[in-house]
Parts: sequence; structure tokens; C-alpha cells
Amino acid sequence: MNIFEELQKRQLIAQITNEEEVKTLINSGNAKFYIGFDPTANSLHVGHFMALCLMKRLQMAGNKPIVLIGGGTAHVGDPSGRSDMRSMMDKSTIDYNSECFKKQMERFIEFGDDKAIMVNNSDWLLKLNYVELLRDVGACFSVNNMLRAECYKQRMEHGLSFLEFNYMIMQAYDFYYLNSNYGCNLQFGGDDQWSNMLAGSDLIRRKTGRDAHSMTINLLLNSQGKKMGKTVSGAIWLDKNKTSVFNFYQYWRNVEDADVLKCIRMLTFLPLEQIDEMEKWEGAQLNQAKEILAYELTALVHGEEEAKKAQNSAHSLFVSGKGDDNMPSTKISLLGDDISLVDVLIECKLSSSKGEAKRLIMQGGVSVDEVKITSFDYRIKKEELQKGIKIKKGKKIFHKAYI
Repeated sequence: MNIFEELQKRQLIAQITNEEEVKTLINSGNAKFYIGFDPTANSLHVGHFMALCLMKRLQMAGNKPIVLIGGGTAHVGDPSGRSDMRSMMDKSTIDYNSECFKKQMERFIEFGDDKAIMVNNSDWLLKLNYVELLRDVGACFSVNNMLRAECYKQRMEHGLSFLEFNYMIMQAYDFYYLNSNYGCNLQFGGDDQWSNMLAGSDLIRRKTGRDAHSMTINLLLNSQGKKMGKTVSGAIWLDKNKTSVFNFYQYWRNVEDADVLKCIRMLTFLPLEQIDEMEKWEGAQLNQAKEILAYELTALVHGEEEAKKAQNSAHSLFVSGKGDDNMPSTKISLLGDDISLVDVLIECKLSSSKGEAKRLIMQGGVSVDEVKITSFDYRIKKEELQKGIKIKKGKKIFHKAYI
């Protein structure tokens, strides 16, 4: 099976500018392709993980990745899929986030001579002369077409700033620059990026007469149509200091039955023949599929050793109810002889505010050492914290608190 067929069977391909040409390009290993990552945080998240897996698949098939860190575009902010404007970041924050991205990406992509390269669009975007850009690139864009773009529709209803309106031009210029200076002939992105990507392919044709292609991959959505990788408290991060290895493992272990095979197909590197057999699984077998998914993805992100620890911790917790030292834990700041459960939930980052913590407790969503607590003024004694207590939030989130 060639790589294009594999991408199709894994249900990854969404839209392509010219299917036959792109198919020939990637099947022959002649694609020099890029995917962009705007450093809007100090860690990659699950959405980025899907793009990195795609890069890895294509690199394994002989194609050459260009990892584009959006140190320049991060100054503007991508309006795609957002109802509000991103917070403005200063240059030092963007530079720090960019360095964090680089370190994490090296776990997935093989960099080096004739393998993969990493570039940062701050190297060219921040040097552009505004009037020169308007004359050279702006003249190639139709405002009417831009306003019809999917990436702007939601923001047009809530208010689109002129700053964000320029994002499409900047992303298109990236593809043009990479094509002219690095021989980049193909760009990939999420399905929500289609309008921006078409603009880049069109700009290259207008400016050079050459063809350069765009291809989007399906967004990873759950059975309710929401983006995977989100929890009540935020995103699932690839940095274990932001999302613990155990919580990363548990997130995938707890996906809905309807989503587990889709996630295995799209995200893991298991053979398709094996996945096809798993499609026949039902009932309790789906729990086995979830364990496979959780282990495979945790091993990809954090390594085999960490994946085994997380798996063993999960088994220990759910089979014996005891857990182990690999369970997420927080050392509590205790000033007196006891502390309220509300404050413990906040310190453990299981609630973002006292109001949220109180509602969670009163609704029966919190247990301490297997005992459900329903009084929001419940207090935990110093002696209990010295031994360590196990907090259960909802049905699936476990945390240890100690002093």
C-alpha cells in the first residue's frame, strides 16, 4: 500500500487542490512539504500531535518535512475557529514558546541533512516593509474573496480586527517564501485552514507561474462533533509538566466507545490490517482497544517506559483501588491543623475557583479515599494529609494530595 492510500484508509485526508498530482508527489517521495505551528503557548497540544504524526508518516515514506515555527504569525494570531481575538503576546514570550516547541518536536521528526528542517517565519515576516508588502503581495488578494473565506465567517459575526484580517496574507506569504527559498511544493494543515492554504497556492501561481499544492487533514472530532484533546480544565498538552503522563494516558483510556477506533486509525502507527480486525470488537473488547490507544499514544509522546508506568498505575488504581506513586499528586500548603476540601481542590488544580469547587462537591462529584463528600465545608486533617489522600473527581479523574 502506498502512503496516499494509507492516509485515505486512516481517514485523514479532507481536501486537496489536485489529487492526482499530490498523490504522485507523496507516493514518489518527492514532496517537500511544510506544516506551520504558531507558538501561542509553551507546549504543543493534542491538535499539534495529529499534525506531527502526519509529518512522521510522510517522512517515513521518503518525503522531506519543513517544520515552520510561526514566530512571526504569532504576533498577529490566527482567527480560524475562534469567536474572540487571541491575547497579544510580546516577542520574548513568543521566542520562549518557540524554543519549547523545538524541543518537543525532536521526539517526532528526524532532523538533519536531507531529512527535515525547522524554520521560523519571524526571520522573514518581521523584516517586511509594509508598503512593499502591500504592493507586491496585497495586489494579488481580492477582499471580496477573503470575506467569503470560512476562517473569517465566525469572526465577522463577533468582530474581526484588521490585524487578524491580515493573517491570511501572512500565511500565504509563508508558502510563497518557502517555495521560493526552500523548494517547498506542498503544504498541509487542519481542515479549518483550507481558505488560508488556498490563498498560498494561488499566490505562488500568480507570482511564479509554478504549481504548489495544498492538502488538509480531517480535524480529530469526537462523536458529538467537538475537538478531541479538550478537558474541563483545558487542553491536553504534550508537556508532562502541564498534563501529567498519567492524565495523558487516562484521557485516551477514557474516550467514548464510538471514538476509540477512529482515534486508533488516525493517530497510531499500528498496521491497518490489525485495526480492521479491531473494528469487529464489541463490549468489553472496546476497553482493550482503549488501553491499546492510550498506551500507543503515550509511548509516542513520552516514551515506552513512561507509557508502561502510566498503564501500571491505571491498573493498580482501577483494579485494587490503591493507585501508586505515578498517580498525579500535589504537595499541599498547610498552615494549621486542617484545610478545607475546597482549597485542596484548587491547589490540586481540580477546580479553578472556590465557587466551582463548592458546586462540584455539593453535586456529589468528589470523593476522598473512596468516600463521597457532599458538604462544601468539609475539612481534611493534617494527619490524613501526612499519609496522603486520594481524591476522585467525577468518574475518571484521580489525584493524590499530601504534605
